[in-house]
Amino acid sequence: MPRTKRFTAALLALPLSATGLLVLAAPAHATSGPTASVSLGDSYISGEAGRWQGNSDTASGSRAGTDRSWTGSGYNPGAVYGSTYASGCDRSDSAEVRSATGIAATSINLACSGATTANIFRAANGGQAYKGEAPQADQLAAVAATNTVKLITLSIGGNDLGFSDVITTCAKDYLIWYSYCHDDQQAAIDSRMPAAMAGVGKSIDEIRAVMAADGYSAGSYRLVLQSYPSPIPRSSENRYSESGWDRADSGGCPFWDADSDWARDSMVPQISDALRQVAAAKGVDFLDLRDFLQGREVCSTSTRLAAPGTAPSATTSEWARFVDTGLSASQGTVQESMHPDYYGQLALGRCLSLMWAASAGNHACRNTPGRDASGVYLN
Repeated sequence: MPRTKRFTAALLALPLSATGLLVLAAPAHATSGPTASVSLGDSYISGEAGRWQGNSDTASGSRAGTDRSWTGSGYNPGAVYGSTYASGCDRSDSAEVRSATGIAATSINLACSGATTANIFRAANGGQAYKGEAPQADQLAAVAATNTVKLITLSIGGNDLGFSDVITTCAKDYLIWYSYCHDDQQAAIDSRMPAAMAGVGKSIDEIRAVMAADGYSAGSYRLVLQSYPSPIPRSSENRYSESGWDRADSGGCPFWDADSDWARDSMVPQISDALRQVAAAKGVDFLDLRDFLQGREVCSTSTRLAAPGTAPSATTSEWARFVDTGLSASQGTVQESMHPDYYGQLALGRCLSLMWAASAGNHACRNTPGRDASGVYLN
């Protein structure tokens, strides 16, 4: 058969799309770069609050050993967050993807504190740059081209739901207005939920599109969507009474009992359930973190503050950063409030390592009372 006829016959043998157009397979991923685990998303995975190992009311020096940026004569947050402290992305040295082990040769953190789903999408598909950086999917494209990506972990949607606004409103209602926040904030969450979850779904689509364009097959890497933990405990598990000022000035958990119970047992589970539904609809793995901080929350009866003579500890200190109010107002930045701290991030890294070793699907990560990150387990 003449060469031109053989070429024509080969073209005719190519599969057709539903529209009848020729479909050419994406090129196979051919990089020989190192294997990589990549994180995308917001502050709950970027490493916000990694500066702090536990909390303390001691406002000077090392803050009773809790401030990892203490140099002996001053503070250097860049030692924890690197160059991203200047931009506010706050990618810590203890962030989940960096604390995890046994996954890949290198870990790459593209997440940025404050990011919304629009900061994940590719610029060509409506994505927005954030804090001087390109949309995270576009950054992922460059990473995927020079590395062999094995795992992508995504934490996103909380800022679309206005999670920081909820915390601010509830704290103000306790400190200033002496009123409850849960009724109006529940309505706000409900109104934002459809658009937020649609954005999470599109984020997953964008990540897959980037990987396909770089020649990755669907089964050559894993994609995990994770939810959010509650940084505050139920009212029955709070070591401070809601009356008086100890919750604000000492504990850094300025919330009424009713609002605490709503956040812990209604809002956080609602968000987790919604994210799980998105994961199921998109066919990706889901890491449920709703109970991850149980007994390690800010002001929990199972934890204590560090103080002179009482050093912070992964077994007794809180695993989340308290709200910078009252006596703690001069410590760090407000945006670090209500995020997993250094101890919490080490434990999240353990969750991710276990998730990688587990079978595909849905898993929940919890901690063991009285133990450090080594006591974290999946169920």
